[in-house]
Amino acid sequence: MAVREALLDLDRTRPGVGERLTGALRDAITQRRIPPGTRLPSSRDLAADLGLSRGLVVTAYEQLVAEGRLLSRRGSGTVVAAAVAASDGGGREVPGPVPPVVAPLRPGVPDLGMFPRAAWRRAYEKALATALDTDLDYTDPAGAPRLRAELAGYLGRVRAARVDPDGLVVTTGAAQALSLLGRVLAARGMVEVGVEDPGSAGIRDHLRAHGLRLRPVPVDDRGLVVSALGGVRAVFVTPAHQFPIGVVLAPERRAALIDWARRTGGLIIEDDYDAEFRYDREPVGCLQGLAPDLVALVGSASKALAPGLRRGWLVPPPAWLAGVRQAKCDADMGGSALEQLAFAEFLAGGGFDRHLRRARRVQRARRDALVEALRRHLPQVRVSGIAAGLHLVAELPDGVDDRALADRAHAAGLGPLALSDLRLGTTGPPGLVLGYAARSPDELAAAVATLARLM
Repeated sequence: MAVREALLDLDRTRPGVGERLTGALRDAITQRRIPPGTRLPSSRDLAADLGLSRGLVVTAYEQLVAEGRLLSRRGSGTVVAAAVAASDGGGREVPGPVPPVVAPLRPGVPDLGMFPRAAWRRAYEKALATALDTDLDYTDPAGAPRLRAELAGYLGRVRAARVDPDGLVVTTGAAQALSLLGRVLAARGMVEVGVEDPGSAGIRDHLRAHGLRLRPVPVDDRGLVVSALGGVRAVFVTPAHQFPIGVVLAPERRAALIDWARRTGGLIIEDDYDAEFRYDREPVGCLQGLAPDLVALVGSASKALAPGLRRGWLVPPPAWLAGVRQAKCDADMGGSALEQLAFAEFLAGGGFDRHLRRARRVQRARRDALVEALRRHLPQVRVSGIAAGLHLVAELPDGVDDRALADRAHAAGLGPLALSDLRLGTTGPPGLVLGYAARSPDELAAAVATLARLM
């Protein structure tokens, strides 16, 4: 009861609710409003109580476990640690936060230890040394011109996008790109958006936070079922590597989706979230390259480099550019010029390409290790979505409760997502979404062995 009472004032209407949830729990633990030894509700129960996605609660619990404020024990759930309460006058101090740890099998996170610190430092130092005085003024709201030019060239070369530098907007990650689009969609009265089902719970939460209504659109082995779009005027898709299933949007579906947008005046929001990681097939060009007047291309460096870099981009259709630019100006007047110039230097000097070549080799080996561990320890599961990206899907036998299994895995310190938690209106077999990017092959094998014991 103490946990729910401590979160009564949590603001769930604005973006960033995950961070506010983590902060509210941290403050309540530190101030002993949630006493030491208190057993917290399961992530599923607390998410249901708060009306949030379970993924946000899982992330908050993981962060506080990493800080030492919570303890997660197999069979005992998650409890408040005894040593983190605030000072009670006896001279005890609250320990400082511990660097966060990415739980094994958690999807959506790259290997943060692979961030190319030396190459980035060189790029930053060169950008700082060569920056003009005028570069340090308020920048163009759409971003530093040099970075927009470098990104336009990169997207054309790697993703077959059709991008004019003046038509690209630099953002603080994909989250801001969606915020900008959400504002313009609402201003145009296009408040109902189709979303892939199953799909990203985090994306759904972000769209809802901007006042948009969601219509689930089923996904099959050929991608989004375009015929099920109904009367929506905008749709969010991950055509190069559908999250979480991992399928590629089939050619006839791509053509049908573009035809739908042209007939209805609709907007296709294309999330190119992990386009750089391809292993067993050739890269698939982005939809935007086929219909730049109908597709808003969203991308970021979060999976390729690190989420904390907060570097992303948005290429809206020309008719949407003015609204997006104004929304960007209202949001932050363009962002950090030096960070943008450093990223431009990193791209221009080949640092990004070199890092990606190394990262692909490492991630392919980790994917292979995870697939082999699943074959050895869980031969009854069906593995899919392995040709690209940083995660795969392990389809479980009928009758297995994937949510309950995910809860047990989280209590054991693992981070898989239950496939059922990523569905809005469709049904399907139980499964787990397993990430492999952030841990070594040996750690992945050990995690799968633990998962097998839990199942």
